[in-house]
Amino acid sequence: MILKILLVIAFLGILILFVSRLVTGLYAGSKTYTAATVPSHRVAIVFGAGLWRNGTATPVLYDRVKTAANLFFAGKVEKLLMSGDNRFVDYNEPAVMRQVALSLGVPEQAIVLDYAGRRTYDTCYRAKAIFGLKDAILVTQAFHLPRAIFLCNHLGVDSVGVKTDQGVYRKSARLYWNLRELPAALVALWEVYLSHPVPVLGDPEPIFP
Repeated sequence: MILKILLVIAFLGILILFVSRLVTGLYAGSKTYTAATVPSHRVAIVFGAGLWRNGTATPVLYDRVKTAANLFFAGKVEKLLMSGDNRFVDYNEPAVMRQVALSLGVPEQAIVLDYAGRRTYDTCYRAKAIFGLKDAILVTQAFHLPRAIFLCNHLGVDSVGVKTDQGVYRKSARLYWNLRELPAALVALWEVYLSHPVPVLGDPEPIFP
């Protein structure tokens, strides 16, 4: 009897995770574009994606910055808001993203850094609260894009997204990323509809006066 109850609970838990992922996926479907077809916006938001131990960009992060740079060169956006984690002195995602963008030819004046984008929720929240954005193009991989689009739109930034799967990623990495999105999508729904957390804020720094 106890085993049956545990199995039912486990089944319901797994079902909730998949439904949460389905909700964000369905929401983002009509708002997802290629770099060539995405409508122009003034700003592209680039999400952090981790650094190697030597402080350089991972392939996932590099692809995000490269895609955003391509959007800039194509005249799709005027500014790149690069948002990542900088909680520790020796870990600075936005600074690394800036260096990658500069190496690709993006001018300094087109780059804006958000040092407190610790999570996707934080990045979206701060995009409006700190940087004054009303709309944006979101730049990230396919596994992450539905949650990013869902969060930013529900936090006041009218957003569309562009997939950045330019590189060849390991199958094991893709599997891990997609499995991680199951609980992450559930947390996104919880935070948007129930808990409404407030991230680290500060003085407003509007990108456009």
